[in-house]
Amino acid sequence: MNAEELYNSHVMEETHVCPWQIVRLFDNFLRPLVHNPRKLFGPYVQTGMKVLDVGCGRGFASLGLARLVGEDGLVISADIQPEMLDMVEKRAATAGLSNSIRTHRCNVDCIGVREELDFAVAFFMLHEVPDVRAFLIELFTLLKPGGRLFITEPKIHVNRRDFENTVRLAQTVGFEISERPCVRLGRTVVLVKGAAVDEDDTGNI
Repeated sequence: MNAEELYNSHVMEETHVCPWQIVRLFDNFLRPLVHNPRKLFGPYVQTGMKVLDVGCGRGFASLGLARLVGEDGLVISADIQPEMLDMVEKRAATAGLSNSIRTHRCNVDCIGVREELDFAVAFFMLHEVPDVRAFLIELFTLLKPGGRLFITEPKIHVNRRDFENTVRLAQTVGFEISERPCVRLGRTVVLVKGAAVDEDDTGNI
């Protein structure tokens, strides 16, 4: 194991990130039957939009989002594991979607993209983030006014109380609840970027 592999292994252990070696167990040809990207994201994503799939894994959401934004749009597929990003790039090439998808490797403590976004997806990954508040603040700053953040957490890992605590945390950042769509096996909320909460009002930002 070289130095980079050793570092990546340590990061995965410390942040409890799902390792890339097992991703095909749940992100495979059966995944669209359970989580259909067009049905999930179609109400919020239009042609030409710029969207972020953070914690993209091997890209089930990214590929669906790329079909929704079309050639005039962009999907930024972001993940902390380069192996995941390699899989996304190969799948995008096979599907003829490479022009609509750009991969981005996140840092441990931030997403690190600079583009202004219309829409962002955090699918089954927020419970792996070490500093959820900082993560939500970063997404808030990246989204355009009125931009939406689609959060789904797995019921098997995240109970209702913890999920609602996350929703309330997002509201302290400035997000507002748009709706709560039904997603199989998940707890879901769609948040919209409202006015930023002033630091003097919360004392925490």
